[in-house]
Amino acid sequence: MIARRVGYWSGLAAFGATLAYVVVQVLQMLGLLRKPLDEILIYGASLAIVFPFVLEMVALHHVAPNETKVWSHAAVIFTTIYAVFASANYIVQLGTVIPMSLAGEAAEIHVLQQTPHSLFWNFDALAYIFMAVAMLMAIPVFDKMAARRVRVALAANVAVTPLIAIVYYYPRFSPELVLIALPWAITAPVAMLLVALWLGKRDEPTHSDALGANPIPRWPPSPAPQGE
Repeated sequence: MIARRVGYWSGLAAFGATLAYVVVQVLQMLGLLRKPLDEILIYGASLAIVFPFVLEMVALHHVAPNETKVWSHAAVIFTTIYAVFASANYIVQLGTVIPMSLAGEAAEIHVLQQTPHSLFWNFDALAYIFMAVAMLMAIPVFDKMAARRVRVALAANVAVTPLIAIVYYYPRFSPELVLIALPWAITAPVAMLLVALWLGKRDEPTHSDALGANPIPRWPPSPAPQGE
């Protein structure tokens, strides 16, 4: 089934991009990257998450059973909101802010810089929050027993999102404050990976694909062999 293959490979791509983002974030916090390389890498890795994650959630919607499509559809909508905030921010940073800053004209585009509590700072925060809401909406798609690990991974990422909100909206930002959101570096990529692996389990479009259960026997059944 094409939706499963698209979702599987897109999910793996989103997982890889998220890991790349985490690595760059750690290197930046340790002071091992210098400007503008740190900003280019971190915004570039963040932008690389957006498009495969959207495709992963769209694929999930296409394989969801009818009784849960309202939730998978909601997941796609919230993923789209995430994509708008995230792509707008990262493209502006990469395409305008960094080049203008290198040209010595940072003062002219100060309003576009992602600094604590600025416009694009809020864009970044809302992107993470809406990603979590999308994952929350996706949880009912997965069967409670057969896809329990996927449900737990999605729920875990939702649970740590308030820590992200604290980092962004605490009145006084400090680099040390970022440390409280470190669990996201585990929960987000793991959730993307497990959804991708679940989507890649089967290629045959059976009704039970979206439920994570054993395939339903075909009807009518094959005739029993006749004895001689």
